[in-house]
Amino acid sequence: MTDAEAYAAPTPKVFYIHDDLSEYICRRQGEASPAWQITRELLALVRRDPNHVVVLTLERQITLLLAHRTYSPFALTIGIGRAGERVAQQIHTRTGWFPNLARVDVTREEDGRGGYNVVTTTGIPLGQQLPRLDAVASLALVDDTVFSGLTMRTVLQALPSKARTRTQAFCLRGVASSLASIRALCPIASGFAAPGSLLDEVSFINASGLVMRIGIRHPNQPPQAFFERPMWMRSWFPGYADEVIAVCRRLNAILEPDGQPAQFP
Repeated sequence: MTDAEAYAAPTPKVFYIHDDLSEYICRRQGEASPAWQITRELLALVRRDPNHVVVLTLERQITLLLAHRTYSPFALTIGIGRAGERVAQQIHTRTGWFPNLARVDVTREEDGRGGYNVVTTTGIPLGQQLPRLDAVASLALVDDTVFSGLTMRTVLQALPSKARTRTQAFCLRGVASSLASIRALCPIASGFAAPGSLLDEVSFINASGLVMRIGIRHPNQPPQAFFERPMWMRSWFPGYADEVIAVCRRLNAILEPDGQPAQFP
């Protein structure tokens, strides 16, 4: 069995795609660029079956998150990876909640047997990346997505127990059952919570992972974009996956012309 075969992708009833591409492409390439036109084409194509594929926008998710309640500024905020750091910055510009921001560089990586490990992206163990938390009066922990909850649980469990009692977690989107597993460790606020079981009923990806080699990470191998795993694409876009793959390849040729993973964002 190959690594790809170990990671079957059941067709979810509802497949959510967070559009993190539009702003990135507009800023880097401009609205007159071929990349922008292909991005528009891609997002229109994946919406072909609106009962199955839902495209989420940043604005909508932040609006939902802010509608829940307000918070006093946290003494310290930890963003999980670049994505969590970016989300914390985006929320802070509207709320002022996260004036002191740190980042831990970890990500989820396939273990080759159908499971995942949380690994450092810098070679520095997670525990050594954490700032001193003994005197921190309030701590926010921010990520973009809580899908299985593995990454956020791993970071929470690495915190000193006393610090965890002063922690509030945040994410823009998550699976409701996984958010419940986080609440067993600390409170969590989310913008959008999807009901249903993982993979079979609901799944999430970022649009950037469709076209850039940041979506799938393996140990001791280069990362891949989702379009490079056709069996997943056929599960996600039944009946028109080949069209989606072709558009992804065109956009990838512009964004990663040398075949090497680009820095995102």
